[in-house]
Amino acid sequence: VQLVESGGGSVQAGESLRLSCTASGRASGNFDLGWFRQGLGKDREFVAVIRRKGESTDYVDSVKGRFTISSDYSNNRVYLQMNHLNSEDTAVYYCAARPYWYESEYTSQHTYGYWGQGTQVTVSS
Repeated sequence: VQLVESGGGSVQAGESLRLSCTASGRASGNFDLGWFRQGLGKDREFVAVIRRKGESTDYVDSVKGRFTISSDYSNNRVYLQMNHLNSEDTAVYYCAARPYWYESEYTSQHTYGYWGQGTQVTVSS
């Protein structure tokens, strides 16, 4: 499956952005779809996941209540709505996918076999 992100940009603190990821090659409903991010000089970290054809979602604590992950399986897309952005959200955001039947820890980037190229999000305070 090929993943392509879009929607990044530069915003002021407190503003919103919506990231999109379009999957091609296989139906996105067969995958867990996640968002990860990597700030400058930092490790790549888990942000959010939508699992098992939309049955469940989860978020890293730092974005709970501000970010929402959703999917449109008819169009093979996953979205990340990001509200109340702050400077610590500045990073390259990556879309990732793994087969939905995987039981291993979904917060680990090493369990995802498919990645997009990333989209930059910059938040100025």
